[in-house]
Parts: sequence; C-alpha cells; structure tokens
Amino acid sequence: MDDHPMWRDAVARDLAEAGHEVVATAGDGRTAVRVAAAARPQVAIVDLQLPDISGVEVTRQLVAADPPVRVLVLSASGEQQDVLEAVKAGATGYLLKSAAREEFLDAVARAGQGDAVFTPGLAGLVLGEYRRLAAAPRRDDDAPRLTERETEVLRLVAKGLTYKQIAQRLVLSHRTVQNHVQNTLGKLQLHNRVELVRYAIEKGLDRDDER
Repeated sequence: MDDHPMWRDAVARDLAEAGHEVVATAGDGRTAVRVAAAARPQVAIVDLQLPDISGVEVTRQLVAADPPVRVLVLSASGEQQDVLEAVKAGATGYLLKSAAREEFLDAVARAGQGDAVFTPGLAGLVLGEYRRLAAAPRRDDDAPRLTERETEVLRLVAKGLTYKQIAQRLVLSHRTVQNHVQNTLGKLQLHNRVELVRYAIEKGLDRDDER
C-alpha cells in the first residue's frame, strides 16, 4: 500500500510479473486494513508515509489480525527511528525504495516464508537495538519450556540463518524447520519471526558457541 498511484501500480506490476498474486492494493492506511481483512494476504507491502494513519499503525493492526499478516515495509526512509518503530510494530522486514527490483522480489519471497529481511546495513541496527533492550532484567520464573530441537532451531534463527540454511545445517526438511518455529512461536506467545529473534537475543542465544 502506497499513496502514490504510479509507484503502487509499478510495485503491483513487478509482483505480478514475478508470479505473485496481488490480491488488493490501497492508497491509505484505513482502507488497507479493511481490505486486508477481506483479502487475507500472506504478505502486505506497506509504506510508512500514508495520508491518514501511519504505516507503523497499519503494520501493528495487520500483525494483530487473525490470522496475522506478514508486513514488509517499503520506505524511502532509512532513519533509525523509522526502522525501529516499524520493527517494534511487528514488521517482518524493512526495505528501502532504492532497492533493486530483484532485491525487492527476493525480500517479498523471503518475508512470505517468515524470514526477517532488511536492507543491508539495517539488520545490524535492529539487532543492536534488541541487544540494548535485552539489557533490562527479565524474570524467567514462568518461561515456557522448549525442546532441545526447538532451542537449537531458535539459536540458528537468532544468528540470522534462513529456514533453508537451518534445514541444511540440521539435516531437516524445510517443513520440519517451519513446524519447529511455529511451535516455538505458540509456546512463547509471539507473533512472528522478528519477535522470535528478539526473544532469542534476550536469552543470549545469538552469542552461544555451537557445541
């Protein structure tokens, strides 16, 4: 969703030509939320600058929907505050509008698989912020128990590996890895892979040495 018709049409055309089904487009935030509830897209591409409500608020509402929508933010802004607000709202990824067509299409495909996707340079920013937030004390008295395999998958997710890479590393099928991630999300009451990465970093799993 984007408030500039020509840009919006160009994005939709690129997606369709790449074989993606474009179920709906919208020029403002409220329309986007309403249309998404009916069309139930797997991935929503959201601009931060919309004429009514912000793209961050749209992201928050789409992620909170039932079922939740994966959001890939496509914005002209690479400002730290904009990136972090979008990610905290639940965005699966954040890509600058200056990205090449191939990079954009790859990001859409990866977001659809649940991967966290960021324009180069932004991933380090997001991980750094998560580590800063993780410095705050956290009670683990009622922390849910994960199986050894779920913890192993979670550790690799925290290190930034894709599902395909995790499957290859652990000699598992792609579907099995997805199932482990979905089970872990359910146990931890999290909504998406971005929140899962934050949880893992809070636990220090991204810094654990592999045994």
